[in-house]
Amino acid sequence: MNKNNMKLKNIYKVIVALALPIWGLVGLTSCDDFLSIEPQNDIVLENYWTEEADVNSVLNSCYAQLESRECISRMIVWGELRSDNMTTGVGTPNSLQQILKENILETNEYTNWLCFYQAINRCNTVLHYAPGVNAIDPNFTESELHATIAEATTLRALCYFYLIRTFRNVPYITKPSKDDSQVFQVKASPFDAILDSLISDVERVKDDAVRSYGEESVENTCRITRWGCYALLADLYLWKGDWQQCIKYCDLVINEKIREYEYDYEKNPTTLTTELYGIYPLISESLSNSNYAGNTYTELFGTGNSFESIFELNFVNQQSVTNTAISSFYGSSTSRTGQIGVPTFLYSEAYAGLNDYFSKTDCRYLENMTEVNNKVYISKYVNQSVSFRTTTTTGGAPTVNGSTRSSAYANWIVYRLTDVMLMRAEAEVELAGNVEEGAVLSDEQTQHYRNAFSCVSAVWKRANNKRVATTDTLVFDDYATSRSAMEDLVLNERQRELMFEGKRWYDLVRLSRREGDNARLISKVLPKFQENTSAIRIKLSTQDVLYWPYNRDELEQNPHLEQNPAYETDNTEQNF
Repeated sequence: MNKNNMKLKNIYKVIVALALPIWGLVGLTSCDDFLSIEPQNDIVLENYWTEEADVNSVLNSCYAQLESRECISRMIVWGELRSDNMTTGVGTPNSLQQILKENILETNEYTNWLCFYQAINRCNTVLHYAPGVNAIDPNFTESELHATIAEATTLRALCYFYLIRTFRNVPYITKPSKDDSQVFQVKASPFDAILDSLISDVERVKDDAVRSYGEESVENTCRITRWGCYALLADLYLWKGDWQQCIKYCDLVINEKIREYEYDYEKNPTTLTTELYGIYPLISESLSNSNYAGNTYTELFGTGNSFESIFELNFVNQQSVTNTAISSFYGSSTSRTGQIGVPTFLYSEAYAGLNDYFSKTDCRYLENMTEVNNKVYISKYVNQSVSFRTTTTTGGAPTVNGSTRSSAYANWIVYRLTDVMLMRAEAEVELAGNVEEGAVLSDEQTQHYRNAFSCVSAVWKRANNKRVATTDTLVFDDYATSRSAMEDLVLNERQRELMFEGKRWYDLVRLSRREGDNARLISKVLPKFQENTSAIRIKLSTQDVLYWPYNRDELEQNPHLEQNPAYETDNTEQNF
C-alpha cells in the first residue's frame, strides 16, 4: 500500500471511529452481526470495498441516515404538520409557525431535502459497489448480494417516495457521488415518471428480499424484509391508482400476519396478546377482557417492534443516538408538552359523546393526546406505557396512567398492519367505481364495499374494545350506498388510527390528486385555523400548493430546477 493510500486508510479509521453505531440489538444472532458493524460517515472510499463487512457498513449507514433527526423531523413535518391534526405547541419555532400558517417560503429550513438525498446516495453507493465485492469476497455469496440489492433498492425507493409526495417533481439520481454533499445539477423528473420507476425497481428485487432475520419480531421489523417491500409496493400502487395491485400486495402482508398469528396460537395460545377481529389478527386493547385498556398502545409505541409492525426505525436504549425529533416536537419525560400541539376539536368532549372524530369508547383519543392547561398535546410516542379503565362509575373520562420514557428512544414506525389494512380498504372503495348517490349497487360493487368495511370495522372494533358484533355502532348499511361516505369512512379511520405518524397530509394530498380538486382537503384542514380562514381557503385552492417549494439554496446551486408555480411570488413574508 502506498503512502497516499495509507493516509486515506488512517483518515477513514478516524471517520468510522467517530461514526458510532446508530442502532444495534443486544442478544440477537442474525441481526446482531449486521447491526454491530459501524456505519461509514459521509465519505465513501472506493479503496475499501473489498469484503462483505464494507457492504454491510454502508448499508447500515443508510438506516442510520434515516434515523437522523433531520430525516425523522421531515417525515413528521412533511407528512403531518399541514394537516388538521396539528397546531402550535410550546415554544414553537418560527419555521414551524410559518408552515402552520400555510406561509411556506423557499427559505424555510424544512424545504431542505439534503438529508434524504444523503440517504439516497448511500443506497446508490451500496448498489454500485456491492457487485464488485461479491466478485472478490467468497464469503459474500450471490444470494446475499441479491438480498442486499433488494434492501438498498427498497430503502432508496422509500426515500424518493417521501420526496415526491412532498415536492412532486424532484431530481432522480441513481448513481453514487464521492460524498454526501455533492450537488447534482439535473432537472427534476415528473412525479408519475419517478413513481413508475420506484414501482419497477421494487418489483424487480422484491423476491430477493429476506423473508426473516430471526424468530423475534424485533429482528424482522428494524430492517427491510420481503413484507416491507410488499407494504411499500401497496402504498406506491395506491398513489398510482392501480387498485388491484395495491390489494394484491396488501393481501400478501395481511396473509403473512395471519400465518404468524396461527403459528403463535398453535404454539402457545394462553400467552397471546393478539386476537382476531373478523379475520384480522390485532393486538388487543384490553388483555383477557380486563377492565383496563392501553395494551395496544404499549406494545405498538411503548415497547415497539410489535407483532403488527412491518418496518420501523429502531432506537435502542443506552445507545448514543436518540429520537430527538419526537422529544422536541411531541414531548419528553421532562416536559409533557412539545413544540407541536393538537387542535382542540380532535379531543374535546369525546367522553361526553360530543366529538365528531372519536366516539366515547375509542381508546385512541386517550392514548394519542393529553390535555395540559386547557391545551391539547401529543402523547403518542411520548409515553412508554398507558393504562386506563374501560368503564367508570363517575361518568367522567377515565384517568390515563401514562408512564413517560426516561429517554428519547421511541422507535418511528414507517409501516404497520393496520396501515396496510386501511390501504386495502381505500383501494376496494375506489375499485367499486363511481356510484350515484342513492343508486342500487351491483353485487360486485357491494362486495368491494363489504371488503373495505371489514378492514375498517376490524381496526375500529379493536380501538373501541368491541368484541361482540351486537354492540357495534359502526354499521355497514350507514355507508353502503354512498361512495363519498365510504371514502370518508376510510379516510377518517386512517386519521384516528395513524394520527401523528406522518401520514395524514399525504392522505389528503392523495385524495385531492385523485379528485383533481382540493375541496375536501380544505374542508378537513380549515377548521384548525382560528383566523384568516378566507385567505387560507384561497391559498389552498390550487393543486400546486399541495406541494412544497424548492429551497432557495437548491435553486441557486441547480439552475435546472424551476420553482413550484405556487411559490414563485413568495419572496417576502406574508402576514397571515
